[in-house]
Amino acid sequence: MNIDPANSKRITQRAGKSLSDQRPGEFELIKRHLAPLADNSSSLGLEDDAAVFRPPADRELVFTKDVLAENIHFFSDDPPDLIARKALRVNLSDLAAKGATPSGYLMGLCLPTGWTEDWIEQFCAGLAEDQRTYDFSLFGGDTIKSSGGLTISITAIGHVPTGSAVVRSGARPGDALYVTGTIGDAALGLLIRQGASLSSTKEHTEFLTGRYLLPEPKMDTHTVLRDFASAAMDISDGLAADLGHLCDASGVGARIQLEKIPLSAAARVVLDQDRDRFSAVIMGGDDYELLVSVPAKHKNAFELASERLGTPVSQIGVVTEGADRLFLDEAGERLAVSKSGFTHF
Repeated sequence: MNIDPANSKRITQRAGKSLSDQRPGEFELIKRHLAPLADNSSSLGLEDDAAVFRPPADRELVFTKDVLAENIHFFSDDPPDLIARKALRVNLSDLAAKGATPSGYLMGLCLPTGWTEDWIEQFCAGLAEDQRTYDFSLFGGDTIKSSGGLTISITAIGHVPTGSAVVRSGARPGDALYVTGTIGDAALGLLIRQGASLSSTKEHTEFLTGRYLLPEPKMDTHTVLRDFASAAMDISDGLAADLGHLCDASGVGARIQLEKIPLSAAARVVLDQDRDRFSAVIMGGDDYELLVSVPAKHKNAFELASERLGTPVSQIGVVTEGADRLFLDEAGERLAVSKSGFTHF
């Protein structure tokens, strides 16, 4: 989602000619800050040009990549540790949607001219914190000088039991459509970060901006998805757009009850004051919740298993034949909803 913030430059520091003398060179940077993150045998201590990874027996590997760019996916003055954790978590969310367990990741780090070692220290501290949280580590990568702003490329690697990966293309007419968590918080949080004056309390404002800054990938759901889901994907480009992606891949349509879309208390306060913000809830990105299609015979088991995990799920509609995606209000009237969502081009 294009954030177009003010041109703040916390990542870099224009401190005169002596700045370059205060920073480590490329290989010292790797040794000092990145090698401690590679606490696994596959990384070869970051002393080689490649990692050597042996997957667990009877498992298939799942790969995903996301690239985050300064002033596109995060603000220049966002805390470095949160930028790092977001870069990891948007990839973990893709693994979660496949029912995969994370193994490790490769990182391409493109640093702008004038980066500071203090910024790198905080960035790597964020990576280390989430490596501990999600029990995976750095396999390797590359660190270069960027001709523009900061860019972070993460390739996350996970694994699933052979033949059990959950894909987008398995939804069938009659399946129930669920989402995890609440929808639209991050989109509203982004509007606040961009300076929008939303009618909300300080507590709610902090909650919404926090949801934008730091996604919560649903990693605990991998077994539940593999057991009960016919299709799944994470919601990154907006609910309307990602519903379209799932339906296109499966060759189906959908009927969504807008009043069933789960909203946080903070989002409800905003919408009570300005109903026009509902379009941001439906079309805004960065939720990193899951959209899940579940056969009708598995609905009760899916809901019970999710409840036991402590992961809230809400049925928002059903899968239908054909290609139409209908968004219906409480009276059953069809509402026009743009399906484009966020796109880079």
